[in-house]
Amino acid sequence: MKITKQLLGVALFLIGVTASAQEIAIVKIGVVAPLTGPQAHQGKDIENGSRLAVEEINATNPTLNGQAVRFELVVEDDQADPRTATVVAQKLADSGVKGVIGHLNSGASIPAARIYAEAGIPQVSPSSTAVAYTRQGFKTTFRVMTNDAQQGRALGEYAAKAGKRIAIVDDRTAYGQGLADEVAKIAHSAGATVVAREFTTDKATDFTAILTTLKGKRPDVVFFGGMDPQAAPMVRQMRMLGIKALFIGGDGTQTTEFLKLAGAAGEGVIASSPGMPLEKMPGGKEFAARFQSRFGKIQLYAPFAYDATRILIAAMRAADSAIPARYLPALSAIAFNGVTGTISFDSYGDIKNGPITLYQVQDKKWTPLLISSAPP
Repeated sequence: MKITKQLLGVALFLIGVTASAQEIAIVKIGVVAPLTGPQAHQGKDIENGSRLAVEEINATNPTLNGQAVRFELVVEDDQADPRTATVVAQKLADSGVKGVIGHLNSGASIPAARIYAEAGIPQVSPSSTAVAYTRQGFKTTFRVMTNDAQQGRALGEYAAKAGKRIAIVDDRTAYGQGLADEVAKIAHSAGATVVAREFTTDKATDFTAILTTLKGKRPDVVFFGGMDPQAAPMVRQMRMLGIKALFIGGDGTQTTEFLKLAGAAGEGVIASSPGMPLEKMPGGKEFAARFQSRFGKIQLYAPFAYDATRILIAAMRAADSAIPARYLPALSAIAFNGVTGTISFDSYGDIKNGPITLYQVQDKKWTPLLISSAPP
């Protein structure tokens, strides 16, 4: 009889443990970025920003509709490749994720957005800036950064003030070409002359032929639309060829990795970034301390990925449901005070009134030069 009671007690205990475990529902959130290849450092920045947000929210013992939940990330590597992006997007949709943070690159986000839209899954990009990303007519597409039309205006106006002869190079990606087009248009309207327009790829590292052509055009400014793995060797090779023109880039250039790769040649480079400088973000200093303690150095996109993840979950909590069709209206109407600032969306899914900052490399550090609200 004694043994029977002991066995009964053990059985009841195990049943209780099982029931307790079953009471916690798992809510999967996809995170997609390049995690291999030359842009992996930026992709990992996005993953870690999202991971910190999920870890902190899970620590609060969240619930939805009275049910305890735990948020889990499903992380995929799109290799910054549009075709791979559609493959992993379909994989995430089939796996039952309730929302997606990503992709990093506009060229990946644009084709992937259709797959998420067809599955009814909200997608919030922390970094894709091409205008076309949110102009496809999908109600599931959002971003927490200003777009290239807004960023391009700030860059184009600055370039035109810095010199009247402007050479433009882009990497032929949706991001790089889109931003370069906007800069060319705005600089021209501001009275500058585009003396050359050259193209490369997002895999290239030798720009000698392009730069030799540019040198003959005697530009005052060279603008590059692309990412830091190309921007850094480009500016190094410019200086080796004796091209003294001011080098300007977009947010793909404004990273800590660029500083490391460019070395002394990076001094004086100008680059923009959607958003405020980290130290001026409403929660920037506190976020930086927490992030660096957990993951180390911030590249660029971590605070935006952190906020993107938090607003996705905030919308679920507002709707008291992780079912995309139920929380999507709450996401569209959200007004959220994040680390990066106040986040709300217009009818396209673009952030409203997002700031833009121009930086210059001074003493091997990015120093803010100008902060402005994004033009409409």
